[in-house]
Amino acid sequence: MAPPQRNNTTRAGRRLSRRSLLAGAASLGAVSALGATTACSRVSSADAKNGGDLLERLKAQGTVKLGLAGEQPYSYIDKHGKLTGTSPAIARIIFERLGVAKVQPFPTEFNSLIPGLNSQQFDVVAAGMYITPTRCEQVLFADPEYEMRDAFIVRKGNPKNLNSYEDIAKAGAKMATGTGYAEIAYAEEAGLKESEMLLLPDQLAGLLAVEQGRADVFAGTAVTVRNVVRQTKSRKAEYTEAFTPKLDGKPDLGTGAFAFRQNETTLRDAFNRELHKMKESGELFRIMKPFGFVKQEMTTMTAKERCA
Repeated sequence: MAPPQRNNTTRAGRRLSRRSLLAGAASLGAVSALGATTACSRVSSADAKNGGDLLERLKAQGTVKLGLAGEQPYSYIDKHGKLTGTSPAIARIIFERLGVAKVQPFPTEFNSLIPGLNSQQFDVVAAGMYITPTRCEQVLFADPEYEMRDAFIVRKGNPKNLNSYEDIAKAGAKMATGTGYAEIAYAEEAGLKESEMLLLPDQLAGLLAVEQGRADVFAGTAVTVRNVVRQTKSRKAEYTEAFTPKLDGKPDLGTGAFAFRQNETTLRDAFNRELHKMKESGELFRIMKPFGFVKQEMTTMTAKERCA
């Protein structure tokens, strides 16, 4: 499934404009407000016996509420106010096969996803969230859909030659990244301080910060920075080659997955079964490719391996 924003054309057949991205951001805020008004319909998850009964209750009500953070290409609201991204595309297929006909977006800030899930504001985190040991203590992850390296948005020509977090530290460059992003930990590994970073809501804000000179570099996942530079056709910025960052002294490929409340093992296991079928048939990559993913970014790694 292709993201409407990425493949939409204008009157002259041009690709997505910056105005379209900004319109999408406005739609995100509008849907977020709507989600807040419907929070009273949240599904209780008090029964943890035998892996929880949330799946059965979702089948009965016919709708699953997805927590998303408005980051392309993982999950976001397009300029028409429509839910899109790799995670919603995957969720629609899997939940339909599990007997849940509809998905409903609940947009929030990235660092509010886990608290929102555990306070039952929504049923599943569908935001391409990286699996980390710390997060594994808070939520139950499905097996990942992808593994991802990092890349930077820099000014045209990359005047400070920034191609790694170590380069940023050596150059004393001003780094920007997203609030709650895993890139913060990668940068700290190289000696950078979070207190000195410019933390922004999304990759579009990061692109603008670089273009306007408020930051020398914006760090994000390779697919995220590739997409925003291509889609906006920026004349002032470019993206760097993807690289593997380090964590605890070792190369670390980020892996993104759906997240569930810890007691909902029945739902997570059912989700995993369908996900594995999609991986084995090649269906998963066919869904993710139009959003900018490449074959090398698919993975067979499990959540258990990542949590360990």
